[in-house]
Amino acid sequence: MLGPLDVLRSIAVGGWSGPFAPEIATDAIRSLEQGKVLTFPNLSFAFSDTEKSLFSPAISDGRSKNVSLDPSGRLRGTALKHHSAEMLRVMMERYAGSAMEFATGLLPAYALKLERSQTSYRPVEIRGRRASTIRDDTRMHVDAFPSRPMGQRRILRLFTNVNPRGADRFWRIGEPFEEMARSLLPNVPERQRIPSWILAATGFVSGRSPYDHLMLQLHNRAKRDRKYQVESPHVEVAFAPGSSWLCYTDQVMHAALGGQYVLEQTFHLDVDSMLQPESSPLRTLERLRGHPLV
Repeated sequence: MLGPLDVLRSIAVGGWSGPFAPEIATDAIRSLEQGKVLTFPNLSFAFSDTEKSLFSPAISDGRSKNVSLDPSGRLRGTALKHHSAEMLRVMMERYAGSAMEFATGLLPAYALKLERSQTSYRPVEIRGRRASTIRDDTRMHVDAFPSRPMGQRRILRLFTNVNPRGADRFWRIGEPFEEMARSLLPNVPERQRIPSWILAATGFVSGRSPYDHLMLQLHNRAKRDRKYQVESPHVEVAFAPGSSWLCYTDQVMHAALGGQYVLEQTFHLDVDSMLQPESSPLRTLERLRGHPLV
């Protein structure tokens, strides 16, 4: 088993706005790129009295895993309509703005290169939610999506537990990315050419790189491998209400075991914008495979 000190780096900050001390910024980026999860025990997100009506699983449309907000302002995955939907959109937009301000302030070396992506709200208890093996986020995985090829971009995510009833969000965090890859990669074949009509029928996007293929295979194989899920090194962590955490979810093996009411902001960053690009999953897999993957 891993210990919490192996995977977590706690950082004391007082709010979403800086300035943050240079040594904190340096430590934060170094720890992120090493594959650690940064935790912020006192970084909470405030709701207005009217927004407290959003603390209900009934706001989900029952089909999507989460409510999502695109940077364009498009809201999806909710059963709310009209004024209620607008209130939800405004709340999520406010979180997105706070998250961007926080990330660019804490990580100034990324500030001009960090791209805001999807914002999500997770009002449904994850424990006991029915899902196929591949869509089951209670199984450890790295993030990779068939419909969203990343190429040379990273997936950086900030999470905030906003549970009003004092319930924790529970995660399982696994072994370092390279160790996972060395274990599972030998069973992953190189990408085969797939006819475009099959790609369209299955929701896959054409033009996917060999890197995207390998990442999706690692995601799927880890989730399907029950022995790996049980026996590989891991630690279970509880994130308290009123706390936030940040990590590269394309690098950190993680699973959400339980909890309800979480806000999350996704950012994208080009590999070459990192301080240590060689620590990225892309460069790691290229080194292990022995050739370029994008």
